[in-house]
Amino acid sequence: MDGDRPARRLGIDDLAACQRLAEDRDWGREDRKWRFLFSVGDVYGIDDGEGELAAATVSTPYGGDVAAISMVLVAKRYERRGLGGRIMRHVMDNTETKSFCLTATEYGRPLYERLGYRSVGLCTTYTGMGKGPSRRGVSVPVEAADMPAVHALDTEVFGADRSRLVDGLPSFCETFHVVRDESGLRGFGGVWWNDSRAVVGPVTAEDGETALALVEEIVPAGPIRLDIDHRHPELVDWARRHGLEPAFTTTVMEYGAPIANDPSRLHLPVAQALG
Repeated sequence: MDGDRPARRLGIDDLAACQRLAEDRDWGREDRKWRFLFSVGDVYGIDDGEGELAAATVSTPYGGDVAAISMVLVAKRYERRGLGGRIMRHVMDNTETKSFCLTATEYGRPLYERLGYRSVGLCTTYTGMGKGPSRRGVSVPVEAADMPAVHALDTEVFGADRSRLVDGLPSFCETFHVVRDESGLRGFGGVWWNDSRAVVGPVTAEDGETALALVEEIVPAGPIRLDIDHRHPELVDWARRHGLEPAFTTTVMEYGAPIANDPSRLHLPVAQALG
């Protein structure tokens, strides 16, 4: 491989190459997730000169405030050649934003620390079998009239305008519910399928009680995953009570200006890849 081969912006025609690269790193194909990332973010790659990708990553910008970095992949055959750092620097140089966020595995964290990222929290992924939604009647399916309030709450809680992402949630998610009361929107939550497992998220709510009600009313029967920030022990307790087990822990990291978000109301992310 030509070590000076430049990074380039990828398009949906490169989806299969991204999936082959992910499988090379023992990740799943994650077709639905990749397609959503292509629709809301900017995907970059470095070609290997033989028709495949040597490296790839995704930057999902939210206005000029925050960009989420994800899917940082380097083919096994090109490890330890500096490609991870090179494509990260390219993405950061080509994303006009005040801050970046990502979740790092133990394997990737040293790279991000060298680039100047700082740790701000921990997230543990819990997996197991869901028993299906409860029928408490606290939440209802989202309606078009709810979306302005969903946008407003997401922007307030996340600390950046994520319009493209939020616009796509009702169709991306298998289930998407809201909780309303006389004061307005109290929270929203969704579930989407990633390969053969349902991901419970996003869940954004004004308080823990509303968040738990959303989780219980949207969780499907079958294999499920929850990415739980350690600042939400009530969700950890729920996961354990429902027989879920910790699968792995990642480090939540930031770069640049501190992100003005509110983790107390950001109960579950859409995906770690999206902040």
